[in-house]
Amino acid sequence: MSDLINQAQPPLEFIPPDFNPFVLRAAQQLLPIWIRRHTAITQIQADNVEVLVDLYRQFQEGKVRFLIAFRHPKVDDPLCMTHLLWKLVPQVARQQGIALKRPIHAHFIYDRGIPLWAGSKMSWLYSRLGGTPIHRGKADWMGLRSARDLFANGRFPIAASPEGATNGHNEIISPLEPGIAQLGFWCAEDLLKAERSEQVWILPIGIQYRYVEAPWKAIEKLLGELEAASGLPVEDGSFELTPSTQNLTPKAQDSLYRRLYRLSDRLLSLMEEFYTRFYHQTLPAVVQDTTSQQPESASHLNKELAVRLHALLNVALHVAEDYFDLPPKGSLIDRCRRLEQAGWNYIYREEFKNVKAISPLERGLGDRIAEEANLKMWHMRLVETFVAVTGHYVIENPTVERFAETTLLLWDMVTRIKGSSPFQRPQLGKQRVQMTVGQPLSVSQRYPVYQASRQNARQAVADLTQDLQKALENLISSEG
Repeated sequence: MSDLINQAQPPLEFIPPDFNPFVLRAAQQLLPIWIRRHTAITQIQADNVEVLVDLYRQFQEGKVRFLIAFRHPKVDDPLCMTHLLWKLVPQVARQQGIALKRPIHAHFIYDRGIPLWAGSKMSWLYSRLGGTPIHRGKADWMGLRSARDLFANGRFPIAASPEGATNGHNEIISPLEPGIAQLGFWCAEDLLKAERSEQVWILPIGIQYRYVEAPWKAIEKLLGELEAASGLPVEDGSFELTPSTQNLTPKAQDSLYRRLYRLSDRLLSLMEEFYTRFYHQTLPAVVQDTTSQQPESASHLNKELAVRLHALLNVALHVAEDYFDLPPKGSLIDRCRRLEQAGWNYIYREEFKNVKAISPLERGLGDRIAEEANLKMWHMRLVETFVAVTGHYVIENPTVERFAETTLLLWDMVTRIKGSSPFQRPQLGKQRVQMTVGQPLSVSQRYPVYQASRQNARQAVADLTQDLQKALENLISSEG
């Protein structure tokens, strides 16, 4: 989302899905060109596509309704999903001799905030492709009703990311939001009330990105730029690759990791001073072991870094929560969602529907509130970038992907601090995408427990969410 909002706006209207087959056909033609010109993706492969083909066959025969729950590590994920549905599913169906009705497509749920930073053209496109928006930080009953209706009655299956947002990590899945499981049970309930016999399923799909050629030099170059931006001396970037694997030698890997750690420590120190000096926040002291005679291990240093990061993220959210008078309830992600909605409530206001009825003075005051709210949301955006960071992600498996992901997250942070847009990330190298279709989870089999009581319903939603989390985690493969 843009960091330049300085005027009060009319309230965010619901964007109803308005599927248009001609827009879909045009999008299908343009997709390969868009991927080639605007992403680093050179190849998209998928395993177990026959599972998805079979679900589409049953869907078209009126036997099932299903939701595609896909991983969301990057903003390119929707492009990969459309490639899977528009190209790979029909291809595998033909190979198996299964005649699926065209088009092979899916309705989808998207964050209502996307058109705010991607532009109004995106809201038009998403609507014409059958998408329905949702406000992430509140009980968006209109958005939920639309998604619920599409799940039970839409022309196509429906797709959504249960993580709710990108987290920048190939091999870490953020805690899932319970809304996907709830939608599944609502669909089962709606079908039962309508005396329909379709079974309801949720299908997990994994998405991972791998570099075609390890971009160590590009990572080192970006690291040098971040060092310079943060006031650190830029170290010599000469390092050696192992001829047989084109991976860093152990010595070069240690050197690059030390620089990554040093940059992380520097950024943490600057932000700790920023919040303690100018926002008068208190950060807990990190307890150090003074009894040991051994030099601190990398594992210990990373644990300390993780503790400091968590404390800093908590303080950053507290600054925004204090302004909006919100209690610090729930996980970091929960708090981010509530802060986002609080900010929107200050910026997108009902009384500004008719701007002509607002006096110039009221308009000026509204603009000041919108500007302040947007500035306070900046702290939340900073936290959003790091909610999945563990502090030991790189050192436990120092692959080029993990080095790159962490360096890019630090780039996001530096870019936000500098006041620039983080949406134009540098491309470190060409990538191939590996998608994996998992085994579908039955919602219908769990529905009798869900409908037994309100307490059982809450537990059924929690259990299904947890099972979906495990299913997505099982679709992760580690390389390197």
